[in-house]
This record gives sequence, structure tokens and C-alpha cells, in this order.
Amino acid sequence: MKENMLDVLMYLFEHYINEESEVSPDHDSLKMRLEEAGFSQGEIGKAFRWLEDLSDQREAGAFGLKEILSTPGTMRIYSADELERLETESRGFLLFLEQTNVLTPITRELIIDRALALETSTTDLDDLKWIVLMVLFNQPGQEAAYSWVEDIVFDGMETTLH
Repeated sequence: MKENMLDVLMYLFEHYINEESEVSPDHDSLKMRLEEAGFSQGEIGKAFRWLEDLSDQREAGAFGLKEILSTPGTMRIYSADELERLETESRGFLLFLEQTNVLTPITRELIIDRALALETSTTDLDDLKWIVLMVLFNQPGQEAAYSWVEDIVFDGMETTLH
């Protein structure tokens, strides 16, 4: 049995959210399909809450910090918990995406929040790429950034800094 909430989210994203189908299954049928795929009810519930929280944060304007996060010259300092749970490579990837204007400070904060909400001890680069993809997919006006990250996740495009 699959037991990781991120596995549920990735499965949902690959099979339902990213499809361009006009028919979207309802909550109960999605839950049943996920159980048939081998996911536990607990992890399914956590995944649905994770997605609902992401949607709520989009509507709330990213923690009400838009003015602060939009101020030029600000620098992100990670808390001890964030340093512990986001691997160095993951933090470097976020910085790279922000410096290349793929992420805004607001989307970066959403990604960090959603990574910490996974309830895992650490978030490695591969997991973070999926989180970035899910957050960008959920953000209006981020289609180009989403497409770029989608190439990285699905095609394995190299993201080395020169």
C-alpha cells in the first residue's frame, strides 16, 4: 500500500488535475479511485486538505504579505525548521527559480508552505519540483512558469547554474 501524501498528490496531478478533460470526477469518485489505486484513506484525506489549503491561500493573497514580498531588495531567510526540512539543493532550486523570474516571492512562499505541509522530515529536490508544479498550476497568470517547470519535471531538463 502506498502511504505518502505526496504520492497521492502526484497521482492526482498526473491522472486528473493535469488532464484537459471536460469531465472532472467528483470528490467521492476521486476518493474511491485513489483507494482502488492502493492509497490509504488517511493519506487521501491529507492530500485533499493539502489541495484545499493551497486553493484557500491563493484566494487569500498569499498570507496577506503581498506588499512585503513585493518590496525590491528583500531577502528570504529560512527558519530553523525550514532549513531542516528543505534540503540545501531544494532551497537552491527555489532561489534559482526566483532569480530567473520563474517564481515570484509570493509563489516561493506558497511553495515553501506547501512543502512544509507535507509532514515529511525532509523535502528533496525531486519532491520539491512536483510541489512547484502543483502550486504554479494553481496560480492564475503563471502559465509560462508552469510550462517551464513542467519540462523540468516530465522531461528531466537539466537546471544547472552556469
